[in-house]
Amino acid sequence: MATRTVLITGSTSGIGLGIARAFARAKYNIIFNGLEQNGSELAAGIANEFQVGHLYSPANALDSNQLRTMIGEGLQKFKHIDVLINNCGIQHVAPIENFPDDKWEDILHINLTSAFILTKALLKPMRENKFGRIINVASAHGLFASEYKSAYVAAKHGILGLTKVTALEGAPFNINCNAICPGYVRTPLVDAQIRDQAKSHDISESEVIPRVFLHKQAVKKFIPIELIGKLALLLADEHSGTLTGTAIPIDGGWSAQ
Repeated sequence: MATRTVLITGSTSGIGLGIARAFARAKYNIIFNGLEQNGSELAAGIANEFQVGHLYSPANALDSNQLRTMIGEGLQKFKHIDVLINNCGIQHVAPIENFPDDKWEDILHINLTSAFILTKALLKPMRENKFGRIINVASAHGLFASEYKSAYVAAKHGILGLTKVTALEGAPFNINCNAICPGYVRTPLVDAQIRDQAKSHDISESEVIPRVFLHKQAVKKFIPIELIGKLALLLADEHSGTLTGTAIPIDGGWSAQ
């Protein structure tokens, strides 16, 4: 079994799945989490491919007790969880005056509160081990706003605040905390938005990508998931303790404007 163990929320699809593959390739034990029906099979397949230990949990990020149970199961199996990657997230797009209250609450809980619950649960065991790496997958929308994304933007701005506080409190114990702020990544979440935006603007999906999604990026390409995985590995590294409290954009030059 690998020396280090990583827990990645939302790791059975999209960005989280790509990050999980990067850490499995680097020989970390992986605690997978996600709600996909084939999540257990996906997790086992990656673990077998790279010959690493693994655990799969279908804990729902809306249920704090399920998240705490996942932590307990991970600690029971691997004895320590060294890296936490808060990645899970959902999106809903609507003007503020039409934004459903329940969508607001779900987005805030899944995208922000779940990260707080898991960070809170792991800080004590990380302090005891004198090592911890916490990585929050935020978004360029943690740095900037866009219309019709009030809950998502609020949650991602909030995750950057949580990142900074966690970095300050973890610093004396060799626990760092950083946020990754990707631009648009081609995931199932973004694919759904592409379809919706194409209908909304009455243009083709191929037109909506450069005109709407990549308009603010200097580099008119989706952000590669592999690049996010490589950055996450750097932030989790043994020697990255002094790299903390940051919000690192991978946004094709969006933040350069």
